Amino acid sequence: MLYVCYDFSDDKVRAKFARFLSKYGRKVQYSVYEIKNSQRVLKNILNEVEYKYSPRFTGADSIIIIPISNADRSKVIRYGFAQNDDEDILFFG
Repeated sequence: MLYVCYDFSDDKVRAKFARFLSKYGRKVQYSVYEIKNSQRVLKNILNEVEYKYSPRFTGADSIIIIPISNADRSKVIRYGFAQNDDEDILFFG
């Protein structure tokens, strides 16, 4: 699992990056995405950041990618609605 945290001073760039990340994972906070990790996914994200976003950085822009191992994932403590994140939910229609 990866957590990707970001902040861009330009609203359009921030929105575009959020749309990009939404293809790989889900938003857990305003500028934080949780992504189920694979080497292919990580490589795609790193390439996009390196070639598309990094050249546009201003002094106020940042992206932080935090990998969480499976062993550490079990140590994550969640409260409130976030407690449901690891539960399987079935909907019948």
